[in-house]
Amino acid sequence: MGAGREVVILLDGVRDKNVMQLKKLNTALFSVRYNDKYYVDALASGEFTKLAYYSDICVGSIACRLEKKEGGSVRVYIMTLGVLAPYRGLGIGTRLLNHVLDLCAKQNISEIYLHVHTHNEDAINFYKKFGYEITETIKNYYTNIDPPDCFVLSKTISQSQQKRWHVKAILMRTHALLRILLSCFLNFITRDY
Repeated sequence: MGAGREVVILLDGVRDKNVMQLKKLNTALFSVRYNDKYYVDALASGEFTKLAYYSDICVGSIACRLEKKEGGSVRVYIMTLGVLAPYRGLGIGTRLLNHVLDLCAKQNISEIYLHVHTHNEDAINFYKKFGYEITETIKNYYTNIDPPDCFVLSKTISQSQQKRWHVKAILMRTHALLRILLSCFLNFITRDY
Protein backbone atom coordinates (compact mmCIF):
# COMPACT_ATOMS: atom_id res chain seq x y z
CA MET A 1 0.00 0.00 0.00
CA GLY A 2 1.55 3.29 -1.11
CA ALA A 3 1.69 6.44 0.98
CA GLY A 4 -1.56 8.35 0.84
CA ARG A 5 -3.35 5.55 -0.98
CA GLU A 6 -6.41 4.29 0.82
CA VAL A 7 -7.16 0.60 0.56
CA VAL A 8 -10.82 -0.02 -0.09
CA ILE A 9 -12.76 -2.98 1.27
CA LEU A 10 -15.40 -4.02 -1.25
CA LEU A 11 -18.26 -6.42 -0.66
CA ASP A 12 -19.63 -8.50 -3.50
CA GLY A 13 -22.56 -10.87 -3.68
CA VAL A 14 -22.11 -14.61 -4.05
CA ARG A 15 -23.46 -16.00 -7.31
CA ASP A 16 -23.07 -19.21 -9.28
CA LYS A 17 -20.08 -17.76 -11.13
CA ASN A 18 -18.09 -16.91 -7.97
CA VAL A 19 -19.33 -19.46 -5.42
CA MET A 20 -15.94 -21.22 -5.78
CA GLN A 21 -14.37 -18.21 -4.01
CA LEU A 22 -16.60 -18.93 -1.02
CA LYS A 23 -15.70 -22.64 -1.13
CA LYS A 24 -11.96 -21.83 -1.21
CA LEU A 25 -12.30 -19.40 1.70
CA ASN A 26 -14.25 -21.93 3.76
CA THR A 27 -11.59 -24.58 3.14
CA ALA A 28 -8.86 -22.17 4.28
CA LEU A 29 -10.78 -20.79 7.27
CA PHE A 30 -12.76 -23.62 8.83
CA SER A 31 -12.07 -27.20 9.89
CA VAL A 32 -15.71 -28.05 9.11
CA ARG A 33 -16.46 -29.17 5.55
CA TYR A 34 -19.72 -27.72 4.28
CA ASN A 35 -22.15 -29.74 2.18
CA ASP A 36 -24.09 -28.65 -0.89
CA LYS A 37 -27.06 -27.48 1.21
CA TYR A 38 -24.81 -24.85 2.82
CA TYR A 39 -24.01 -23.37 -0.60
CA VAL A 40 -27.64 -23.59 -1.76
CA ASP A 41 -28.70 -21.68 1.38
CA ALA A 42 -25.89 -19.15 0.90
CA LEU A 43 -26.90 -18.48 -2.70
CA ALA A 44 -30.60 -18.29 -1.75
CA SER A 45 -29.98 -15.67 0.94
CA GLY A 46 -29.10 -13.01 -1.64
CA GLU A 47 -27.64 -9.90 -0.01
CA PHE A 48 -27.14 -11.76 3.28
CA THR A 49 -24.12 -13.59 1.84
CA LYS A 50 -21.10 -11.54 0.78
CA LEU A 51 -17.47 -11.89 -0.20
CA ALA A 52 -15.02 -9.25 1.06
CA TYR A 53 -12.23 -7.98 -1.18
CA TYR A 54 -9.19 -6.12 0.12
CA SER A 55 -7.18 -4.53 -2.70
CA ASP A 56 -8.99 -6.82 -5.16
CA ILE A 57 -8.05 -9.96 -3.17
CA CYS A 58 -10.88 -12.10 -1.79
CA VAL A 59 -10.06 -12.29 1.93
CA GLY A 60 -13.31 -12.90 3.81
CA SER A 61 -16.96 -13.79 3.69
CA ILE A 62 -20.21 -13.94 5.56
CA ALA A 63 -22.85 -16.51 4.67
CA CYS A 64 -26.31 -16.46 6.20
CA ARG A 65 -29.51 -18.41 5.98
CA LEU A 66 -32.95 -16.85 6.33
CA GLU A 67 -35.26 -18.93 8.50
CA LYS A 68 -39.04 -18.58 8.75
CA LYS A 69 -40.33 -18.74 12.29
CA GLU A 70 -43.74 -19.79 13.47
CA GLY A 71 -46.08 -16.89 12.84
CA GLY A 72 -44.33 -15.88 9.63
CA SER A 73 -41.50 -13.70 10.93
CA VAL A 74 -37.95 -14.26 9.68
CA ARG A 75 -34.71 -14.64 11.59
CA VAL A 76 -31.15 -14.73 10.28
CA TYR A 77 -28.71 -17.54 11.00
CA ILE A 78 -25.05 -16.71 10.40
CA MET A 79 -23.68 -19.95 8.97
CA THR A 80 -20.12 -18.61 8.65
CA LEU A 81 -18.17 -15.39 9.03
CA GLY A 82 -14.43 -15.48 8.47
CA VAL A 83 -11.44 -13.44 7.38
CA LEU A 84 -8.06 -14.84 6.35
CA ALA A 85 -5.52 -14.45 9.19
CA PRO A 86 -3.21 -11.86 7.52
CA TYR A 87 -6.21 -9.56 6.99
CA ARG A 88 -7.72 -9.72 10.47
CA GLY A 89 -7.81 -6.56 12.54
CA LEU A 90 -8.44 -4.37 9.48
CA GLY A 91 -12.19 -4.00 10.01
CA ILE A 92 -13.19 -6.55 7.38
CA GLY A 93 -15.16 -8.82 9.72
CA THR A 94 -16.81 -5.75 11.23
CA ARG A 95 -17.76 -4.52 7.77
CA LEU A 96 -19.28 -7.90 6.86
CA LEU A 97 -21.25 -8.18 10.10
CA ASN A 98 -22.43 -4.56 9.93
CA HIS A 99 -23.65 -5.22 6.39
CA VAL A 100 -25.89 -8.04 7.65
CA LEU A 101 -27.04 -6.05 10.69
CA ASP A 102 -27.96 -3.15 8.39
CA LEU A 103 -29.98 -5.53 6.20
CA CYS A 104 -31.76 -6.88 9.27
CA ALA A 105 -32.65 -3.33 10.33
CA LYS A 106 -33.86 -2.39 6.85
CA GLN A 107 -36.01 -5.51 6.58
CA ASN A 108 -37.30 -5.32 10.17
CA ILE A 109 -35.69 -8.63 11.10
CA SER A 110 -35.29 -8.59 14.86
CA GLU A 111 -33.46 -11.86 15.54
CA ILE A 112 -30.03 -13.02 14.43
CA TYR A 113 -28.03 -15.95 15.82
CA LEU A 114 -25.10 -18.31 15.21
CA HIS A 115 -23.15 -21.23 16.65
CA VAL A 116 -19.58 -20.76 17.92
CA HIS A 117 -17.16 -23.40 19.18
CA THR A 118 -16.85 -23.08 22.96
CA HIS A 119 -13.07 -22.57 22.73
CA ASN A 120 -13.19 -19.91 20.00
CA GLU A 121 -12.66 -16.97 22.35
CA ASP A 122 -11.74 -14.55 19.55
CA ALA A 123 -15.08 -15.13 17.82
CA ILE A 124 -17.04 -15.01 21.07
CA ASN A 125 -15.43 -11.68 22.03
CA PHE A 126 -15.96 -10.30 18.51
CA TYR A 127 -19.69 -11.01 18.59
CA LYS A 128 -20.08 -9.77 22.18
CA LYS A 129 -18.76 -6.37 21.01
CA PHE A 130 -21.84 -6.22 18.80
CA GLY A 131 -24.25 -7.08 21.61
CA TYR A 132 -24.57 -10.83 21.07
CA GLU A 133 -25.17 -12.94 24.14
CA ILE A 134 -24.56 -16.61 24.84
CA THR A 135 -28.06 -18.04 25.09
CA GLU A 136 -27.39 -21.77 25.03
CA THR A 137 -24.69 -24.44 25.14
CA ILE A 138 -25.12 -27.42 22.84
CA LYS A 139 -23.16 -30.56 23.74
CA ASN A 140 -21.68 -32.68 20.93
CA TYR A 141 -22.64 -30.21 18.19
CA TYR A 142 -19.48 -30.75 16.12
CA THR A 143 -18.32 -34.15 14.93
CA ASN A 144 -14.69 -33.42 13.99
CA ILE A 145 -13.71 -30.83 16.63
CA ASP A 146 -12.57 -31.47 20.18
CA PRO A 147 -14.31 -30.54 22.38
CA PRO A 148 -17.43 -30.94 20.23
CA ASP A 149 -19.53 -28.36 22.09
CA CYS A 150 -20.78 -24.98 20.87
CA PHE A 151 -22.46 -21.88 22.19
CA VAL A 152 -25.49 -20.31 20.56
CA LEU A 153 -24.95 -16.56 20.39
CA SER A 154 -28.04 -14.46 19.76
CA LYS A 155 -28.87 -10.83 19.26
CA THR A 156 -32.27 -9.20 19.33
CA ILE A 157 -32.52 -6.02 17.30
CA SER A 158 -35.11 -3.77 18.93
CA GLN A 159 -37.14 -1.24 16.95
CA SER A 160 -35.08 1.61 18.42
CA GLN A 161 -31.89 -0.19 17.36
CA GLN A 162 -33.37 -0.66 13.90
CA LYS A 163 -33.98 3.10 13.71
CA ARG A 164 -30.42 3.81 14.90
CA TRP A 165 -29.06 1.45 12.23
CA HIS A 166 -31.05 3.38 9.62
CA VAL A 167 -29.58 6.68 10.83
CA LYS A 168 -26.09 5.17 10.98
CA ALA A 169 -26.41 3.80 7.44
CA ILE A 170 -27.49 7.21 6.16
CA LEU A 171 -24.57 8.89 7.95
CA MET A 172 -22.10 6.35 6.57
CA ARG A 173 -23.35 6.86 3.02
CA THR A 174 -23.24 10.64 3.46
CA HIS A 175 -19.70 10.41 4.82
CA ALA A 176 -18.59 8.25 1.88
CA LEU A 177 -20.19 10.66 -0.59
CA LEU A 178 -18.49 13.65 1.06
CA ARG A 179 -15.11 11.89 0.88
CA ILE A 180 -15.61 11.24 -2.84
CA LEU A 181 -16.66 14.85 -3.45
CA LEU A 182 -13.69 16.15 -1.47
CA SER A 183 -11.31 13.92 -3.41
CA CYS A 184 -12.77 15.12 -6.73
CA PHE A 185 -12.54 18.73 -5.58
CA LEU A 186 -8.91 18.34 -4.49
CA ASN A 187 -8.02 16.66 -7.78
CA PHE A 188 -9.73 19.48 -9.65
CA ILE A 189 -7.97 22.35 -7.84
CA THR A 190 -4.53 20.73 -8.03
CA ARG A 191 -4.66 20.13 -11.79
CA ASP A 192 -2.12 21.77 -14.03
CA TYR A 193 -3.73 23.56 -16.96
